[in-house]
Amino acid sequence: MHVVIIHKWQEETPELVQSLAASLGIMPYEMRQRMIGGGPAVVACFADLQQARSLAVKVTQSGVATLLIDTDALRRAAGRFVVRRFELKERSLCVEAGDGQRAEIAYGNIDLLLCGTRILGQSETVTVTERKFSLGKTILSGGIPLTKKVERQEEVTTVERENILCLYAGEQPPVVFSQSGMVYDGFGAAMKLTRELNFTFLKSELRRLCPTAGFDDRLSNRRGQVRLLGPTLNPETNLDLAFEILARNLRSPQSTPDFF
Repeated sequence: MHVVIIHKWQEETPELVQSLAASLGIMPYEMRQRMIGGGPAVVACFADLQQARSLAVKVTQSGVATLLIDTDALRRAAGRFVVRRFELKERSLCVEAGDGQRAEIAYGNIDLLLCGTRILGQSETVTVTERKFSLGKTILSGGIPLTKKVERQEEVTTVERENILCLYAGEQPPVVFSQSGMVYDGFGAAMKLTRELNFTFLKSELRRLCPTAGFDDRLSNRRGQVRLLGPTLNPETNLDLAFEILARNLRSPQSTPDFF
């Protein structure tokens, strides 16, 4: 799938809204909704690359920068460093993946920190037992109201939230911290009582140690995820894409079309 994203417009003027709406074949009202928050925002998805390129060029001619991302290629490339353990040294961050691979990153090389929340839903079928009024038993008992036990199957969905932090440093692959996927013994005596407290402490420490790095947490709530991904992409299954789009937008200085 090829995703077309708009970003880096200077001002949301009525003329710009009209031009973009005409390019995308939607109503100006819908266009304004997609532009809330200043972007980036996914505006179209295509199976065909040429269709996506044609729309990206058309939108760019309206005066708005575009990104074009091949989601299949993005996921095949992977390349993310998923952290299992970490240590905050005086001048650098040391990280270790689940397979034992290690990396050390100078704080001064870290240029962006992105926070997000992954929503994990799990459904299961449970048997619910309840008592209901039984007319037959009541008649047999001579009119004394009686009940009977009734069982039924019910699907129950539980929702869990997983906090994620993505760290970017130069050309190094994104470094991913997940709240429930890490061991926090790297904090030593500063380690907190719960994973949530430890994760919050990690975010605050990295922001303190990397004062020049950009920071964005709009992906920490569903509203921010939907604004970025648009109405057709499910945030639950496309959070990795949302991180990639936001990172490219915030790290890219250019205002011309960017094709990937």
